[in-house]
Amino acid sequence: MRTKTMTNGELKLIVLTGSDRPEVLEALDTLLPILEAKANVSIVGQFSREETLSGADEADLVVILGGDGSIIRGCRQLGNNQLPIVGINLGRLGFLADLSPEEFLENLDCLMNDSYTVREHLMFECQHHSADGIQTDLGLNEVTVNCGGSLKILDINLEIDGEHVTTFSCDGLIVSTPVGSTAHNLSAGGPILRQELQAFSLTPICPHTLTVRPIVDSADRIFELTVVDPPDGVMLVIDGQTKRPIASEDRIVIQRAKPTFKLVRFPGHSYYRTLHRKLGWRGQLDYRERKGN
Repeated sequence: MRTKTMTNGELKLIVLTGSDRPEVLEALDTLLPILEAKANVSIVGQFSREETLSGADEADLVVILGGDGSIIRGCRQLGNNQLPIVGINLGRLGFLADLSPEEFLENLDCLMNDSYTVREHLMFECQHHSADGIQTDLGLNEVTVNCGGSLKILDINLEIDGEHVTTFSCDGLIVSTPVGSTAHNLSAGGPILRQELQAFSLTPICPHTLTVRPIVDSADRIFELTVVDPPDGVMLVIDGQTKRPIASEDRIVIQRAKPTFKLVRFPGHSYYRTLHRKLGWRGQLDYRERKGN
């Protein structure tokens, strides 16, 4: 964790949207004049799925309006030039973009006065080795190998640091960062990892053997996946946004990326409070009979 220190006393912002949904554009129309009155807003626009964002070298922060998917696209598009991101939630759950527009405005003075922290989180590099060469992707949430359109159980070999660990018979396998642990990983029965941890979770999807359980290992290791005789339709999916077919002899190599994901947090933020609020944790159910029932 580090505290952001302004260099010239003027906050330089990039304001981006994750979609052109009416509620997102309406929020942009409301917030942009307020931000322009308080800071130097250099770029306003929408993230592209394809191009790397240019002109961001001089900015201090990126404000993203949308949901967690918008932040993931923005993070990946920043590439090796990661900037601190403030997420305004106009989506669904919002684990990363956990501020409503109203909460963002309440904390705007904190943003202008440097009264916030920037927390750095693990990102991954995924190399897809195939007959066509090596394709490398930077990601934040997870790498998934799944049965896709084949609708068949897969045999997925796992090696860690060159050592064969096991062969999963399953519908797929998720390799997740702590940030991604509350996404596809969680819905597949994987563990919740605190976002600051330096570790990967490996979670099989619908394993054929019930004794097979998720694995958590250090982010300093190198993970390699291969699929034994993959049928047509097997897919490699990166952050739910990049998809490629997997063929025989393909290798998927996953390791820690050099850049880190930088997320702005305001005073009073609590990771477990966010989990409680977003996941609807309400404690134990009360099965005792009540008077009058």
